[in-house]
Amino acid sequence: MRKVLGIILCFVMLLMGGCSDHLQVNLIDDNYRNYYEIFVRSFYDSDGDGIGDIRGITEKLDYLKDNDFKTKKDLGIDGIWLMPIMPSPTYHKYDVTDYYSIDPQYGTMEDFEELIRKCNERGIKVIIDLVVNHTSAQHPWFLSAKKSLGIDPCGQKVCSYPELCREHNPYVKYYNFSQEQKAGYHSVDMPSGWYYEGQFWDQMPDLNLDNPEVRKEIENIGKFWIEKGVAGFRVDAVTSFYTGNTTKSVEFLKDFNERMEAYKKDVYIVGEVWSDAGTITEYYKSGADSFFNFPFADNSGKIVSVIRNRDGVGFSKSLEEWQSKIKSIDEDAIDAPFISNHDQSRSAGFLAQNLVHMKMAASLYQLMPGNTFIYYGEEIGMIGSGKDENKRLPMVWSVTNQKGITEAPPYADYTGTIEAGVAEQEKDQNSLLQFYKELIRIKNENPEIQRGKVTSLDLENPAVCAYSLEYNGSKIYVIHNLADEQADLDLSGDKYSDLKIRGELKTNGGKITLKNGRLTMPSMSTVVLKY
Repeated sequence: MRKVLGIILCFVMLLMGGCSDHLQVNLIDDNYRNYYEIFVRSFYDSDGDGIGDIRGITEKLDYLKDNDFKTKKDLGIDGIWLMPIMPSPTYHKYDVTDYYSIDPQYGTMEDFEELIRKCNERGIKVIIDLVVNHTSAQHPWFLSAKKSLGIDPCGQKVCSYPELCREHNPYVKYYNFSQEQKAGYHSVDMPSGWYYEGQFWDQMPDLNLDNPEVRKEIENIGKFWIEKGVAGFRVDAVTSFYTGNTTKSVEFLKDFNERMEAYKKDVYIVGEVWSDAGTITEYYKSGADSFFNFPFADNSGKIVSVIRNRDGVGFSKSLEEWQSKIKSIDEDAIDAPFISNHDQSRSAGFLAQNLVHMKMAASLYQLMPGNTFIYYGEEIGMIGSGKDENKRLPMVWSVTNQKGITEAPPYADYTGTIEAGVAEQEKDQNSLLQFYKELIRIKNENPEIQRGKVTSLDLENPAVCAYSLEYNGSKIYVIHNLADEQADLDLSGDKYSDLKIRGELKTNGGKITLKNGRLTMPSMSTVVLKY
């Protein structure tokens, strides 16, 4: 029932220059994907109004995946996460006024349907942000409920008032109203004496998720978008469903997951649990496929930490322990590694725009098992920090040609820049963009990377991170040299015999060799070995 179809769609022969012989791009129709997170407003403007739109994404699909396996021009992306696309009064659209439409700033439902068709043609799955912890304060449900609060119960079986009283208006019970002011509650103003829960903001009233009618509404919303062709959902603010009550939040997510599986048995659900490792693992009890791996991400996460302290052995052990933990709770769990997202400072900034470190960070998290998530512009080293608007700046398609480049979100004030956009980096073989393309290509050629069981290895060099990944009887080895100097590693044992280099990533030049059981790696480099 769960998620993995395991159908090999095609094996396309591909020539890889320099580091390997003829390899295969293995396209497997399951829920493992290389995801790309898009803030539509800032991605690509197709009509010149300064705001990114859905047609802009369609126009740029060749950048993500051109479906021509004989070239190395595209990123190799096969999954897209669209940040909120539904109507909203705010620029970020995390407060929805209509769950069944496309925000007019972004286009039409026909534009969305065309995007889905084009993505399906390329084998790209699309998931959308689903915000059901709260609505906008401008949502018709909330506006109707507020109006009825001021109308005392009529006491009749059928409401006798022209406007429904608060006893008869079902939308009153869609939210958490109280005549007592509590933490996280805001005044309704009119009528006075009433308060409503809005843990994030007074313009984001929380839904009453205990109400069966609300749960049915959310089910209908999910069903609608599944019928439109989405592969699943990124579920926002999971820990806030029942603030301070993990057990009830897990129960709600489990219920939602089961309802969605009834309409699409391989629906993909990834949840946002911005918390510690212990809390995240609790949410895997819901049966949802994935949760973003926050402990490994951001400036204080394990990925950046290992680059700074060079504890390669510690990183591989942490990786094995993490996978073992989530798989012990749900054997179908799919980790969701990333390095930064729309709520965090961009990774290029906290890596001080050091090209070697940016490449190494990419190599570390992209070669973790699971579904990796690239935040748009990360692959070209975009920067941005401080207020949220600064983390969601326009995609830099070129530093000399402004075609398609959007206006910055309102109130953005970040002045940092990058020297080369997509157009410039496509011409530079040493660029971060070219590194990402090669990295994802290696992943697509070796399905063990995303799907395999991790076993950490100690190659007697603390700065070397090494682990094997085994999937369907096939095993590969991933080795990162995190040191500032060359690593000479002994792979002469029987279990390493007959290994060949199947992918290599060098951040700073040099040569990787495997000869007579000796593996030589330059500083800050990665190699993938396979029998």
